[in-house]
Amino acid sequence: MTLETTTIQPFPAQRTALVTGAGAPRGIGRRVVRKLVSEGWNVAAADIDGAAVEEFAAELNAELPAESGLKVIGVGVDISDQDSVDAAFERVDAEMPQLVALVNLAGIPSPHSIFEITSEIWDRVMDVNGKGTLLMIQAAAKRMIDGGVGGRIVNTASITALDGGGTFSKTGYAAAKAAVQGLTRGAARELGTYGITANVILPGPIDTDIMGGTLTDERKAGMSANIPLQRVGQPEEVAGLISFLISEDSSFVNGTSINVDGGKHMH
Repeated sequence: MTLETTTIQPFPAQRTALVTGAGAPRGIGRRVVRKLVSEGWNVAAADIDGAAVEEFAAELNAELPAESGLKVIGVGVDISDQDSVDAAFERVDAEMPQLVALVNLAGIPSPHSIFEITSEIWDRVMDVNGKGTLLMIQAAAKRMIDGGVGGRIVNTASITALDGGGTFSKTGYAAAKAAVQGLTRGAARELGTYGITANVILPGPIDTDIMGGTLTDERKAGMSANIPLQRVGQPEEVAGLISFLISEDSSFVNGTSINVDGGKHMH
């Protein structure tokens, strides 16, 4: 179904966002899920750690007032595996309102230098960060097209894609996240005719466990040295941008890469 592109298509009142990477207690994904629920979204919180997201979903459902009519489910999924992705979306189809938004936050770091990268390491980093993003887009976009109201896709790259490596993740991760940028632009171009936008965020140093564990004050100071705001970011600050990018207000923002790095990279 091709939408009438001269109008802004409203989303249904009961709508669902699927957020991957929602398993880590100190991750961006959980902040995103909480923010979206507070803004009236039903949410499928997905992660390879199915038990963690099921527990998280139960916690959120217990907090929701009955009159809200909202629902959160926890979905275990290995985004790099087609069968697992298919099963996850079949569950969302069966249990949730219409899927309107996909937020791809799941990913894995790689601290290996260029001569340390084996074929196995390379394949795993690319499978999760690259192929996993693609598989999720394919499954979500098919449902958004069938839904007939367009949709929103937000992918996650990294400023590592711009500078080739950082204090923790290096070459393989940088290459995978650069691929996510190209994938996002291709999706934006091909899916735009259906009223589906695709954008990519590039977080800088954010205080999460993917940075190699809880950041000490010393590590934060080192990472902040070249950031005009003189600090690392917080997961809530990324969640705010994602909330905008999946909203109706972002209807003409498409194919864009947005840095969330306190001004470390300006363009």
